[in-house]
Formats: sequence, structure tokens, C-alpha cells
Amino acid sequence: MALAVVISRALTGIEAPEVVVETHLGPGLPVFAIVGLPDAEVREAKERVRAALNHARFEFPARRITVNLAPADLPKDSCRLDLPIALGILAASGQLPIALLKDLEFTGELSITGELRPVRGALPMALAARCSGRALVLPAASAVEAALARDARILAAGSLLEVCAHLTGACPLVAYHRACVPRALVAPGVDLAEVRGQMHAKRALEIAAAGGHSVLMLGPPGTGKSMLAARLPTLLPALSEEDALEVAAIYSAAYRFNPERWGERPYRAPHHSASAPALVGGGNTPRPGEISLAHRGVLFLDELPEFNRGVLEALREPLECGQVTISRAVRSATFPARFQLIAAMNPCPCGFLGHPNGRCHCSPDQIGRYRGRLSGPLLDRIDLKFEVPALSETEMLAPSAGEPSAAVRERVARVRATQLRRQNRVNAALSIRELEHHAALDSAGEALVRQAISRLHLSARAFHRILRVARTIADLAQAQRVAAEHLAEAIQYRRLDAAF
Repeated sequence: MALAVVISRALTGIEAPEVVVETHLGPGLPVFAIVGLPDAEVREAKERVRAALNHARFEFPARRITVNLAPADLPKDSCRLDLPIALGILAASGQLPIALLKDLEFTGELSITGELRPVRGALPMALAARCSGRALVLPAASAVEAALARDARILAAGSLLEVCAHLTGACPLVAYHRACVPRALVAPGVDLAEVRGQMHAKRALEIAAAGGHSVLMLGPPGTGKSMLAARLPTLLPALSEEDALEVAAIYSAAYRFNPERWGERPYRAPHHSASAPALVGGGNTPRPGEISLAHRGVLFLDELPEFNRGVLEALREPLECGQVTISRAVRSATFPARFQLIAAMNPCPCGFLGHPNGRCHCSPDQIGRYRGRLSGPLLDRIDLKFEVPALSETEMLAPSAGEPSAAVRERVARVRATQLRRQNRVNAALSIRELEHHAALDSAGEALVRQAISRLHLSARAFHRILRVARTIADLAQAQRVAAEHLAEAIQYRRLDAAF
């Protein structure tokens, strides 16, 4: 009777809780059982492990094999437990010294030839292994991703035989180190200077970038709404290493990590046919959706009223709290979702209401039904609403003379640095108590806000969002206090509320 214990990791959201793989060989008829809430992929490990051990010329024990994945109440999915299960069998059967498994964690999918294939969630597992003080042994194809966890000990192997050779001391694995951690990037390829005219929209976009505010643009087709949205990431400063790791961990959990995009602000633009699980996340094994893939970046929803209303309503809570929890019968997972929403829509079903060509023939009822697809609670959560009008012939033919993204990004970076020093977060995330301290109103500002609340019928949420935007406008003006002129500009970005 023999017992071996191997440490591995599961994946819950972007967390990687520890899994203890206990392998017991006992008397009785040959049976291979895996217990501890394994899903179908983990149960199928029996055949992959058996074939891999036979192909590597190890002896597969003809005994009663029981593999327990502890804790038993934690669901286990994916093929990342193949390698620890195989090592547990080898150690329990005496083909590997059990003592050599200490101070190491193992993860990896086995092919039937014993080769190691990459796994989902390598970066979260490396971060968790670093916190535990153990080295992580994983497939070589996942090592580039795992090595982004600074100071984590990463041992990369190409096959089961290489792992066994390391454990016996015959051929130790060399610790994997990147030559250097890549520098966080700013998305290349587009520039704000390419957008002709639309100075009011560019000013609003700068305010949104500086304070992390959400945006809704309303205008006829072809006026530059999509161009403006695509250029918002170029106005945002580069991610800090901590935020870049958080973004990379989400993409790792979704099996979409690309080392070449390290540190780049995400930009996601799902089609309006996207389902609620595609947007907020879901599945039997919860996976991140578009709002989590846009974490610390931009989520662009074009043709906003064309999205299913239930899909849009699912955005309300994440816009407030910056995270989403996917709950299922036997498991739940929480993903960060602190994204900047930028949405665009036409003013009417045909799109040409107010256009100089006079082509719109939509009735007031049609326009009302079209705009009524957006609920009041969702619109209330959008900070900046403004029109993007059609360009005149002169504006279309004039040479591009606007500021480049780099110049605007420099101002935005300065303002964000001010906010982080003052309150350790961007203005869009300020709490009510912090607003009372950092956006206190003088008598002139209070009188202006009273008038706005009365005329525009503002809710408490809309009032607080005006204060957050005004605080950002004051920061751009390098003002210590929020003055009446800052509030006046912030209030005018709520005038479109009356159009819905």
C-alpha cells in the first residue's frame, strides 16, 4: 500500500486555488478512479495518463488506483491535472522518489506520447505558486506567459520524461527567465489627429480618458463616431505593471493571452448580436466575457439600441462595481470588469434625423420607440452624452489639423497621476464620501447645480456623476477646487438625457 501527494492548481475566475493530488495504490482488482469533483476533461485523464506512461516505458500499476483531488468541494476542470496525476502514480508505485515532489507544483496536459501541451491560466498559477514559495513545473509552451510573474520560479519542460529526469537529478530543468519583462505599450496604428473636425467630441473624449468616464455618442452615420471610439485607447496612459498583470491574467484564463500584446490597453468591440454570456461571461465552467476582456481598457458598443435589451441591462451592475460574478449551480467565479464604456448610436431608425440632407422621414413614434430601447437606469450610468454632427464640405476637405494622440495622452497622464496622488483612484471611481471631500461646491456652484437638478430632473446618481466629471474638468484646468465653470461644462454633457 503506497501514497503520494503532488501539489497542483485549479482555476476559479482569475484565482488559482491549490489542489492536492493524492494518489493511493491499494490491493484489489485493477481500477483507476478519480474523485474530488472532477469534470469530464479531468476524468478523461485516466486514458491520457495510461497511454503516456506506457509510451514513456514506465510500468502502469495493475492495482487499485485512487486519485483524490482535494479539497473535494472545489470543482476541477481542464487537462492541467494530467501531469500531477501521472507523477503521483509513478511516485506511489516506487518508480519516482516521493520526497522529490516537495517544494514543487506541477501543471500540464499530457498527450498520449507523453509530450506536454500548454495549459489555460498559466499566469494566475505562477502568481499563486510565487505566493506559496514553491517552484512551478509546467509545459514549455506556457513558460513565456508564466514568467511574467516577477520573481516566480518557473521550470519549463517539454515532456513527462524531462520532468522525471529533473526529479531524479539525471537532467535538471533550467529555471526559465525572460531576458527582460516587456515594457507596457500604448496601442499603435491610429491617431486622434486623423479625425477631422468634431472638436467638441474630441474635448469630451479627453475628459473621458482623464477621469475614466463612460461615453455615449449620438449622430448620423459617417460622422466619425467609430473613429473617435477606436482612438480612445491611444489617449490612455500605459498600464502599470500591476494592472498589466491583472489584464494578462484575465486573458490567460480565457486562453487568449498573447505575449506581444503585454501591457496594451484592451479594446473590445463586440457585434450587436452578442449574447449576454458573451458580453458578461458565462458557461458551465465560467469564462470571462467581453466586459472582463476590456478590463482596464475600452469596451465599444456600436449601434447601441440594436443590442438585445437584456444584454444591455446586464451591464448595469458591472458599470457600478467594476466586477462581475458568474454563478452556476455548483460553482461561481468573479472576474474584474473595470472598463470604460464608449457607445454610439444613430439619432433615429434611419439614422439621418437632423442631417442637412433632410432624408429622415421617421415619425416621432418611431424615434421614440427606437430610443426607448435604452433603459433609463442604463443611460443614468453614462457620464458623458454628446452629439457628433455631420461634417460640412469645408471640414471634410480641410487638412487634418487636430492634436495628435501623444499630446493629449501627455495631459491625460498628468491628470491621472494627480488623481492617484490625491485619492488613489480615477475620478469615475470616487465614492460619495470622497466626492464630498474632493468636489466640494462653493455657493455659486451649488446654485448652478440646484438649477440643473430642477430643469433636467436629475437623479441622485446623475448628480454624483456630474460632480465626478466636473472634478476631472477641474483637474485638466489644474484647478484645486471645482468651480462653477467646471460644473457648467459637466452639466451640458447631460443635456441629451431629455432626448430619451
